[in-house]
Amino acid sequence: MFTLAEVASLSDIQPTYRILKPWWDVFMDYLAVVMLMVAIFAGTMQLTKDQVVCLPVLQSTVNSKVQPGTPGKADFPTVETTTGQGEEASMRTVAFESAPTVTPDIFLSRATSSQYQTTESDQEPKKEQKDSSGRKTNLDFQQYVFINQMCYHLALPWYSKYFPYLVLIHTIILIVSSNFWFKYPKTCSKIEHFVSILGKCFESPWTTKALSETACEDSEENKQRLTGAQSLPKYVSTSSDEGSPSASTPMITKSGFKFSADKPMIEIPSVTILDKKDGEQAKALFEKVRKFRAHVEDSDLIYKLYVGQTVIKTVKFIFILCYTANFVNTISFEHICNPKVEHLIGYTQFECTHNMAYMLKKLLISYISLICVYGFICLYTLFWLVRIPLKEYSFEKVREESSFSDIPDVKNDFAFLLHMVDQYDQLYSKRFGVFLSEVSENKLRGISLNHEWTYEKLRQHVSRNAQDKQELHLFMLSGVPDAVFDLTDLDVLKLELIPEAKITAKISQMTNLQELHLYHCPAKVEQTAFSFLRDHLRCLHVKFTDVAEIPAWVYLLKTLRELYLIGNLNSENNKMIGLESLRELRHLKILHVKSNLTKIPPNITDVAPHLTKLVIHNDGTKLVVLNSLKKMTNVAELELQNCELERIPHAIFSLSNLQELDLKSNSIRTIEEIISFQHLKRLTCLKLWHNKIVSIPSTITHIKNLESLYLSNNKLETLPAAVFSLQKLRYLDVSFNSIAVIPVEIGLLQNLQHFHITGNKVDILPKQLFKCVKLRTLSLGQNCITSIPDKVSQLLQLTYLELKGNCLDRLPVTLGQCQLLRKSGLIVEDHLFDALPSEVKEVLNQDTSIPFANGI
Repeated sequence: MFTLAEVASLSDIQPTYRILKPWWDVFMDYLAVVMLMVAIFAGTMQLTKDQVVCLPVLQSTVNSKVQPGTPGKADFPTVETTTGQGEEASMRTVAFESAPTVTPDIFLSRATSSQYQTTESDQEPKKEQKDSSGRKTNLDFQQYVFINQMCYHLALPWYSKYFPYLVLIHTIILIVSSNFWFKYPKTCSKIEHFVSILGKCFESPWTTKALSETACEDSEENKQRLTGAQSLPKYVSTSSDEGSPSASTPMITKSGFKFSADKPMIEIPSVTILDKKDGEQAKALFEKVRKFRAHVEDSDLIYKLYVGQTVIKTVKFIFILCYTANFVNTISFEHICNPKVEHLIGYTQFECTHNMAYMLKKLLISYISLICVYGFICLYTLFWLVRIPLKEYSFEKVREESSFSDIPDVKNDFAFLLHMVDQYDQLYSKRFGVFLSEVSENKLRGISLNHEWTYEKLRQHVSRNAQDKQELHLFMLSGVPDAVFDLTDLDVLKLELIPEAKITAKISQMTNLQELHLYHCPAKVEQTAFSFLRDHLRCLHVKFTDVAEIPAWVYLLKTLRELYLIGNLNSENNKMIGLESLRELRHLKILHVKSNLTKIPPNITDVAPHLTKLVIHNDGTKLVVLNSLKKMTNVAELELQNCELERIPHAIFSLSNLQELDLKSNSIRTIEEIISFQHLKRLTCLKLWHNKIVSIPSTITHIKNLESLYLSNNKLETLPAAVFSLQKLRYLDVSFNSIAVIPVEIGLLQNLQHFHITGNKVDILPKQLFKCVKLRTLSLGQNCITSIPDKVSQLLQLTYLELKGNCLDRLPVTLGQCQLLRKSGLIVEDHLFDALPSEVKEVLNQDTSIPFANGI
């Protein structure tokens, strides 16, 4: 036998789940406990006191053994049971009263009856009086015990015997149905996680701080609204409103952040101090809430399970009510029993009394009342479940009451759990909403970020770049520290992988800032900050994965001189680039696009009047359409690298102001079109390196102003004499080809300063090479050269000589006469250098203070 405490524990759930128990679930739990008590009380009474007492119905027709004159009770209805019942192991004791029943300590023949009165005198013995009272049945004690047992099983209705057990079973089913969603593995884990996160969010110091700041902010705003106080922005642009960002520009405006620059600045007092530990815990909570939301919003299993168990409880209530009501009248005190044991007892019919009938009937009525109340609550629960869409939850009220207007609405199981929490206390949802707000998370990140990145720490990260400018590179931070804007002498600011970067009005203090790098950093700017950048920024680098990462305000920086775009800009996304806004970049001189274009966007012509340099670096995607180049008449430098070009585009020949052309890393095989370059009078530099060119046409002589020619990493086998007719040529690079002979005509290039022929098959150096007395750089490495002529001493301006990788056995002693050549500029094997005379090595090892320019 189990105790009441053990049974009550079936309805006990973890105390932490109480926030998911609305009033109706709590009320039904208490009703279930009461029903359990009813079942246990009825069962206890039945086990200890339940009994049936039977007496035979005396009739004159029964075996002719009843005395004539014995009145029978033929008016009772006859109850016959055909199902046999096994005898119980324990014997129920039968108590016989003096009049209607026979007690165990009085012989059965002395059973009491008031129908016979003695006619003897008072002087007759007392025994005679007792023998004459009652009606004799001729049954002994064991026969009465036997018949009581038989009639208990045959005459009593089954509901009277099993009522406590049915109530217990039904109640346990209802309890299990009420709490099944807390125990089912697929929902239990989600609920436990939700309750854990909800409790931590409710107790988090960050929640208190955020809501306190909101309250202070609202108070200050109301105060200013009542007093009519006004304030002005800190920075006012000296330019006109032209070029201001549109409504779609990603900036912090009045409708967004509360602390916008175009809104009165309100100093919010620090209500609480958030230490580092609390900050880290709050950041962890934001991440947990984000992951939990993504996990729970995918399904509605918890909602369906709760609806299902509510439907089961309702159906169970209807079932119990329907069959229980029919058995109320079957519970009776008197019963007629026909056990069909006349051969053992001598009587066919017995009248029995059930001593627990009255109590059971009262308990049954109480149970039905409890079930009715329970059922009406179930019906109300179903009404609540269908009355409102529980798979959607809106934080609209929280958004109105706080500054966190970006708290998103949620759905599915996440929404259902929040609806359940609201039935307990709506404050939980309000405090939980703080951790769904990106604004709140950004505030927390800002506090932690500013605490970690102080002015002193940032100053330590400032370095000088190749242009001798002060540069600060911030990588993978949660935001831009406020102390950055206190570095007023900074020239270059690089922000990389900072998804929540915000440029505030304090940037107006950085008067030296002219170059900004945004690498995978869709920065947002305040209006005042934008006005400053529009008037001061000169160079901008934007690296992105998706075109949406390019801030729209980039195309409104009217004083911008250089723009570098690095990312995915294929032809399908050209319309989304926003290049139509380039017309606002009125001072743009350099446009650098590193992407995977299949055509040059036609909108690039918006900057044609003032663009001087256009660079397109493809990732190997073939650039097909180049017609837009014809309108770029003012371009002086053009680079089309890695664009899979097979020929020199004809559109280039229309660029009359072109001075430098770079077609590196394409698939150009022939350059017969080079004759058309004669129309480009200003062309001085031609770079055709890293292609598949096999020969140089003689028409190259028509490019009379050519000063630099890059033909390295091709498939050239010879150098035509026409190349050496370019009298203005100062730089010639034919490295890494298959050239075996250097023509003697090379001596005609009297202005040649740099000659590179590394990685070819040259074995002899012509003496005419050393007539190029202006040579400063001579690269002869990785060839088959066996000796260096002594005339190398004629190259008095030589500063760099590469000889490594040849078949030399010695170096000429005359190297010491090259006045500007030093050991650092002599690239040769160590054993060859060591073989030089000591005086030559001494000359090559000495330092020189004579300045010179390499001209590369």
